[in-house]
Amino acid sequence: MIYPDTINADFSAREIADAVTPLIAGRWSPRAFRKTVISDQDVNTLFEAARLAPSCFNAQPWRFYVSTEQSFEQYLSLLVESNQVWAKNASLLCFAVSKNTFEHNGKPNAYADFDTGAAWMSMALQARAMGLYTHAMGGIKHQQVAEFLGLSDDYKVICGIAIGVADTPDSLPADVAAKEKPSARQPLAFILRR
Repeated sequence: MIYPDTINADFSAREIADAVTPLIAGRWSPRAFRKTVISDQDVNTLFEAARLAPSCFNAQPWRFYVSTEQSFEQYLSLLVESNQVWAKNASLLCFAVSKNTFEHNGKPNAYADFDTGAAWMSMALQARAMGLYTHAMGGIKHQQVAEFLGLSDDYKVICGIAIGVADTPDSLPADVAAKEKPSARQPLAFILRR
């Protein structure tokens, strides 16, 4: 399903080359969400995109734990309070987790977090293609998330992610609404070294 994208975000803080595909150029992390049901089929499509991401030794070390209608409040309680304020209106909350040992030999996988990031970005871009938005958060209660999910020591909680349909900034408290726009990016010369 393609969700209606009614948000006209102000990208003036970003200088984006015209050659960049709109799918990437239009990705940003809003805080204003409108509570909408996302079908199981669409959830599967989002994480099918994550499944297809590349990884070292094809280990696919990522795991995504996704809220249900019944568990949403539990997931929400595992975010820091400043994120709970806005994430409560997301359709889904999830936690991205990496497995930091290889299945095939039990040795440490130094690239597990990097690969999990690739899977997250694949999912985020699939969300944009469907008219959905995502917002990854470091502001979560990492240890409590690990305990809630029953993770063993070879798993690491990377981040929380809110997923849903974007809403207008006036749906947010004033202090949060003031930040509701795509953030600036470093110039290309800052990251591209030749």
